[in-house]
Amino acid sequence: MNDLTQTPEMLIATMGARARAAAAVLASASDAQKIDALRRAAQALRDQAPQIIAANARDMENAAANGLSPAMLDRLRLDEDRVLATAAGVDQVATLVNPLGSVIDKQVRPNGMELSRVRVPLGVIGIIYESRPNVTADAAALCLRAGNAVILRGGSEAKESNRAIHAAMAEGIAAAGLPADAVQLVPTTDRAAVGALLKAAEFIDLIVPRGGKSLVARVQEEARVPVLAHLDGINHSYVDGAADPEMAVKLVVNAKMRRTGICGATETVLIDKAFAGAPAIVKALLDAKCEVRGDEAVQAIDSRVTPASNEDWDTEYLDAIVSVRVVDGLDEALAHIAAHASHHTDAIISEDAAKAERFLNAVDSAIVMWNASTQFADGGEFGLGAEIGISTGRLHARGPVALEGLTTYKWMVRGTGQTRP
Repeated sequence: MNDLTQTPEMLIATMGARARAAAAVLASASDAQKIDALRRAAQALRDQAPQIIAANARDMENAAANGLSPAMLDRLRLDEDRVLATAAGVDQVATLVNPLGSVIDKQVRPNGMELSRVRVPLGVIGIIYESRPNVTADAAALCLRAGNAVILRGGSEAKESNRAIHAAMAEGIAAAGLPADAVQLVPTTDRAAVGALLKAAEFIDLIVPRGGKSLVARVQEEARVPVLAHLDGINHSYVDGAADPEMAVKLVVNAKMRRTGICGATETVLIDKAFAGAPAIVKALLDAKCEVRGDEAVQAIDSRVTPASNEDWDTEYLDAIVSVRVVDGLDEALAHIAAHASHHTDAIISEDAAKAERFLNAVDSAIVMWNASTQFADGGEFGLGAEIGISTGRLHARGPVALEGLTTYKWMVRGTGQTRP
């Protein structure tokens, strides 16, 4: 157990040293042993569902008393179905293709030396997250399967739920003969522990923040450890003049309204002035109870549209609000996206293949789409299983980050006695 009388720096150093030792064991553990650990952990989650739900009820009571919003309460809430879904997610990670040991490329040099790049674990990962207690299980499962130890720091609003889920995960891991220290949960909600984690470069190889803008901004500002994150999901759906009208309405409404609070939701709709179906799109959004903030051309379509401010084009609403602008062709759409996007997910709706290919190549975002809802920006939908998050950076991993994104590589050189002249 961790000594809560330690300073945050001492606490994280102690946990980090134990994580390093666990990571060394995981690096040499077989994939079959890691799969067994995940299967056992999933079963422990199912067996301990009553305790997890009871712990969550305490969190829900405290959160309601503290005035947490309905949307945040929904993220926090666990019931039997959600616990079973969390367990199923852990089981699913056990079925994914193991990236470790795979050869990225191989070559034989003129002197006969054989060089290969092989996937290996990153080491120790720190994950800082808010609200969603299922992240405790998802992150633990992904990190373990990729051969990494993980230190989890959940939000204070979910502390009881996180502890109960972590206890089940640790039980399953230990039952498979792997170190329980492979998955550790920071036992304090003291914000100073976050600062200590961000500076623990001796022990942590990568930090992954999962939460709101203020959390991610703090992590990116204070971290002395590499960070894998995205700050905003200011995503665009561009309706080209050659879009199919029925498809355009369906995709735009889904991209905005399916779940408004996720990072893959469309926040701005750009409609080409050559597209005749703009009124149908605006009406469908308004009828779906979405507030539409538009430029003058969009305001002229429907009296229910309110004026868009300059700030609206740079806002991630995470709510039933959308900004809509009419643009003069693909070039203007690309210019708007370049000026206002957060490099997360942007989509074109068009029947013109040449325009679509130009869009896909020109937009500098982690995910670019053609005739698909931006709500598909999700590791599970990409066939990656549970995701650790979405990365909008350009180094290491980009887009949905799952098992492969939690690995790095090393060079293996096999010689027959070569010396360098």
